Amino acid sequence: RGELELTESENRGRELFFAEYNPYFPDLSGADCAHCHSGSNFENDLYMNNGLDSDADMLDAGRELVTGDPADKGRFKVPTLRNIEVTFPYMHDGRFSTLEEVLDHYNDGLQLSASLEPQLAYTMETGLMLTEEDKADLIAFLKTLTDQSLLNDPKYASPF
Repeated sequence: RGELELTESENRGRELFFAEYNPYFPDLSGADCAHCHSGSNFENDLYMNNGLDSDADMLDAGRELVTGDPADKGRFKVPTLRNIEVTFPYMHDGRFSTLEEVLDHYNDGLQLSASLEPQLAYTMETGLMLTEEDKADLIAFLKTLTDQSLLNDPKYASPF
């Protein structure tokens, strides 16, 4: 197991990643990413609606197509954040090309729908209140989740 020493920016991003959203104390508020992206693989093995589309604009019903349950409309598998730096485009439909776009979505681009996750719905009034520096630090931390040794190991290279 390799140990990684984080830079100041990466460490601040880590703190924001794990800190809970708090609309009453913005200076103490975090991005609350770990509600959905936790554990050793930074995912939760669940299907969740992350506010990409409102009910009226939703073109992909997501998990509802499998279960037949309207409560699953707009829910998709929460992905791992391992190697997130190199797994773009992002979201189930590839609508975001950059991590910056992803953070902008969570910061102030959520769309209300009946199955929107409560943790995200709670942020609708104020957004996550992330500054540009906060977003840059979060991205710096997210990039530490990329395993460069795996990516550069010939054993795992594409055979094509």
